[in-house]
Amino acid sequence: MTDNTHRMDEINSNNKLNLIVCIGSSCHLRGSRDVVQILEKLVASKDVGDKVNLSGSFCMGECTNGVCVSVNGKKFSLTPSTTESFFEKEIMEVLNK
Repeated sequence: MTDNTHRMDEINSNNKLNLIVCIGSSCHLRGSRDVVQILEKLVASKDVGDKVNLSGSFCMGECTNGVCVSVNGKKFSLTPSTTESFFEKEIMEVLNK
């Protein structure tokens, strides 16, 4: 699989990455509000709002490890302190392919 094919698999039909943050009660207590604010700032500062669809969702069923974040269906557990490195690795690397 070429990088372009892989990239197209990761980008939805609107040519955007779907980045969904759980805002259910458990994730809220673990810092989902802060994670959302950090992601909003990163999307704006990196000027990728036209490439990233940032949204929220109630419980995503992954309550035990941290704030659940999904990127096109792949789930990650974040904290406010890991959000920026996650964004660089999982979002920017895909967008820069």
